[in-house]
Amino acid sequence: MKRREFIRRSLAASIASGALFSMGKWNTVLASGTNHLLPFDLVAVKSGTPEEMFDAGIAALGGMKTFVKPNQTVVVKPNIGWDASPERAANTNPGLVGQIIRHCLDAGAKRVMVFDKTCDEWTRCYKNSGIEKAVKDSGGQIVTGAIEAHYRHVDIPKGISLKENKVHELILESDVFINVPVLKNHGGAQMSLTMKNLMGVVWNRRYYHANNLHQCIADFATFKKPDLNVVDGYRVLKRNGPRGVSVNDVAIMKYQILSTDMVAADTAATKVFGIETDRVKHIGLAEKLGVGTTDLDSLNIKRITIG
Repeated sequence: MKRREFIRRSLAASIASGALFSMGKWNTVLASGTNHLLPFDLVAVKSGTPEEMFDAGIAALGGMKTFVKPNQTVVVKPNIGWDASPERAANTNPGLVGQIIRHCLDAGAKRVMVFDKTCDEWTRCYKNSGIEKAVKDSGGQIVTGAIEAHYRHVDIPKGISLKENKVHELILESDVFINVPVLKNHGGAQMSLTMKNLMGVVWNRRYYHANNLHQCIADFATFKKPDLNVVDGYRVLKRNGPRGVSVNDVAIMKYQILSTDMVAADTAATKVFGIETDRVKHIGLAEKLGVGTTDLDSLNIKRITIG
């Protein structure tokens, strides 16, 4: 794709993403989230830094104390899969990860741990993504996802293609699980969003690719639902995902989506990206399994524009 065509498509996607801020209802009726009574089912924020957008988004949901209680342990799962700098947008924005940790500690968390089962060599991914430094600077703890002994066998009762796997012990043992994917194009799954990001908490990902990738992604979403999902749409990898080739693949879009519902969050994220939701097959498959809803018009959505 020539650069001019890429810019044209990126502009079209940006215009389409504005639909998220014009559709649906604006109200403050209380709605029940996965584990919490929340003022909104979903919060969509735009036009700030990752830190500013998270501050506004979590405040709209009642603050981090809604999710994290004193002395609880928290696991934060960003995408740290690739040995790439933040400007490449292959990984979650490090500033966002650090800000989430600070909010958790301010809410009284005893410990906040961060990990991913990376695709490239893990120490380089953690360092070059900027996430390792952001975690340490904010008072969090970096944990490797590269040791099989840290994973435990689990059954997935509602799974259709994926019936079992090994899951990292932090996901099974921590009191609070916060899922923080980066919004990006993906060659196999079409898009990498909240449910796709959970492939970084299991040991055997090869099974997914050999046994109906989209169904396996949806299946695992029935096993473990995060307490909070935060979709990083600040820098968006528009093509050549999941790794990207250069910064020319990236559009600065300045969006963030927060929700306890992975299906709703992923549906909203497709609107931001500018793609039809039904093109990302695992979203609809997960809805059929009862993971969440694609019907954004039925939700109480808070839309915030910074500045």
